Amino acid sequence: MAERRSPTLWQTVAAMAGVASALALGVWQLDRAEQKETLAARQTELARSPALRIENESALPQALELRKVEAYGRFEPAGAVWLDNRTRKGVVGYEIVMPLRVSPSGARVLVNRGWIAGTGDRQRLPVVTTPEGEVQVSGKAVIPGKRIYELGEDAGQGRVWQNLTIERYRTRVGSDVLPFVIEQWNDTGDGLLREWPAPGRGADVNRSYAIQWFALAVLIGGIYGVAFFRRERPNT
Repeated sequence: MAERRSPTLWQTVAAMAGVASALALGVWQLDRAEQKETLAARQTELARSPALRIENESALPQALELRKVEAYGRFEPAGAVWLDNRTRKGVVGYEIVMPLRVSPSGARVLVNRGWIAGTGDRQRLPVVTTPEGEVQVSGKAVIPGKRIYELGEDAGQGRVWQNLTIERYRTRVGSDVLPFVIEQWNDTGDGLLREWPAPGRGADVNRSYAIQWFALAVLIGGIYGVAFFRRERPNT
């Protein structure tokens, strides 16, 4: 009968660390899936509630995030920011963020008006149609600092930015705006595409990743066990 090998200390530590890491990543992916589904349920519930009229900052509730909102006012194209490298169905383009001067208070709120395809020339921006006069904008309130609105520190050049935060906008554009962005839903005849990510999208992907991490933990433990603790068959 062949002599059974004993694992060294570092082999045991490495196996335990691998199993623990894989299990932790699997649990983290399950937690991410649960967070997305909780967020989706909250958005669905808030979508059924009446729209909150945006007029000025003093009238805003603390729990504004994800609320259905509406505002009346005039767009100010001079304050527009183009969010670069936004794709729809594999096509690269921009999301157009523009301040809306709210009536009757005169407060400004940023509106993510929607997506437009690029021209294929980085030096030439596509033409964006902006409705004249007072318009109604309805959509969802998104608090900056989450999702696509805060990634890196690079803000791009001119009005073409990679990322957006309220403080960055206030500093670089020199315009005071309310502390959230309206993700516009309604059509204002501008031809922009408004296909926002569905609530809870990606939860199944997170669960799939969790299964893969758990499988890796089992694989590491199995390899360790087979290598050092399997019973040797007696020679016949």
